[in-house]
Amino acid sequence: MQTNNKFFDDMSKVMTSAMGVAQGAKEEAETTMKSWIDRWLADRDFVTREEFDAVKAMAQKAREENIALSKRLDALEKKKAPKAKK
Repeated sequence: MQTNNKFFDDMSKVMTSAMGVAQGAKEEAETTMKSWIDRWLADRDFVTREEFDAVKAMAQKAREENIALSKRLDALEKKKAPKAKK
């Protein structure tokens, strides 16, 4: 047997409203904190992971090209070096 009690109905509505307000406040705080962190990071000129990886790949490629050119230069120098007189 179920009875309707106005007090419990009102309390239930108040608690439901309070939970909705708390959830809204939580989301607002998360949004504000994320925005603050994003601004803080942007002010420090940090790079994103994607930017870092792109520059790292470019540096690796440049290093490999440098090694290849160095070997080629060594080979050309050996080829052009004057032969010692006997």
